[in-house]
Amino acid sequence: MQLADILRPDGVKVISSSPSKRRLFQDLAEMAGSCWRLDPAKVNEALLEREALGPTGVGHGVALPHARLQGLDRVRGLFLRLDKALDFDAVDRQPVDLIFALLAPASAGVEHLRALALVSRTLRDPAICAKLRANDDPATLHTILTEGGPRNLAA
Repeated sequence: MQLADILRPDGVKVISSSPSKRRLFQDLAEMAGSCWRLDPAKVNEALLEREALGPTGVGHGVALPHARLQGLDRVRGLFLRLDKALDFDAVDRQPVDLIFALLAPASAGVEHLRALALVSRTLRDPAICAKLRANDDPATLHTILTEGGPRNLAA
């Protein structure tokens, strides 16, 4: 599995800010609707339900919200970069400006975990995060994510 398998260019966006985590999930859900033709209401609900189990802010300004959804055939990804970082209840208490959301089939076990591990490894790289923060163009951000990170994670 490679990030290019789960992240399309139209699944990458830069927004100036978000007033809350709840609104951010709504933005991600709308992106999932336009990019992956998923029901935004179901995506939003699934992200909120998962976040209620525990915050997905992993530290260093990165969040990895994820959820399982009925009707998906494989793992799908979305990436948002915020110009103004948002309080996300991250483990290190730092605000978040890089958000990679994963949506997985309800039955996905190992595939979901592999995708999460791949995204996590990619966004733990300080050089990649610095490049993401230094660019505003969604096409460039997609290229950084799909070509600059770990090449793949065995299927």
